[in-house]
Amino acid sequence: MKNSEQNKSNVIKLSILRENRLRIVLVLNIIIVITQVIFGLISRSLGLLADAGHNLTDVGAIVLSIIAIRLMRRDPTEKRPFGYHRAGVLATQANALVLIFVTALLTYEGIHRLFNPENVKGALVLIVALLGAFINISCVFILREKNSEIHNHSHKHKLGTCDMNMRSAIIHLLADGLFSLGVGIAGLIIFLTNNFYWLDPAISLVISLYIAYEAVKMIISANEILLESTPSNIDLDEIAKLINVDEGVDEVHDLHVWSLSSDVIALSAHLVIEGHRTLEDAQDVGKRIKSLLTEKYNISHLTLELECENCIINKD
Repeated sequence: MKNSEQNKSNVIKLSILRENRLRIVLVLNIIIVITQVIFGLISRSLGLLADAGHNLTDVGAIVLSIIAIRLMRRDPTEKRPFGYHRAGVLATQANALVLIFVTALLTYEGIHRLFNPENVKGALVLIVALLGAFINISCVFILREKNSEIHNHSHKHKLGTCDMNMRSAIIHLLADGLFSLGVGIAGLIIFLTNNFYWLDPAISLVISLYIAYEAVKMIISANEILLESTPSNIDLDEIAKLINVDEGVDEVHDLHVWSLSSDVIALSAHLVIEGHRTLEDAQDVGKRIKSLLTEKYNISHLTLELECENCIINKD
């Protein structure tokens, strides 16, 4: 019980740490958006405006992630016995769908500009784009969690791994950094040659497609959780063998493992108890199995149904 309470306390601490970092990144992204919109209009750079559009979706994504993190800290209720862990998954899906919509608009405009290039002020694009790249990469390092921090705030390493919210935020920011860098390179070439204006929309097209690809991957990952698929890092046969090692277990069936979020796992199973045991002995077997699975796989919600047809009601 103490371990469970300590584990919950550590999860809350890690959640608060993540929220504070997201708040810092939110402020920096708002500054980037305002700067890139102003100078994108002045320089007539689709690349800068596209980057500003993507950063604007990041602002929305970060706000949703903060809301989701706060919801996930709520205690389970009678109506929601598993708590609000899925809030982060829903936020990820919403962020990904917005990303796909924005990249579709940018792709349409990019194709139009590719065949109808406009003069771009290369020097201005270069300066603003490199500034954006620097801030985005800095944000990645702000959100990136060190192994020591994860270890200090988590019961086991799997619990402290970067959850879907934080991972999607990091991917967003990394993509933004690459986008800004690409736009900066285009600005440099245009500045040096006073030519190749088509590079600006061409780079915006390439990076928009990459962002759409990452968004689709995020949706697929979120769907796997919502459809309660077995996590990719979980081997059901391995778990069944581990349970059967206990001398008190004759058979295990109806074994199900699913994710409530990217770092919260649930398990349910039926255990057939071996031999003529007392109910107390059978319960001890269940406690041992729970302890073993929690320790090895960091399963947060674990339900075992004990089948003990030959169990003795009492020792008398």
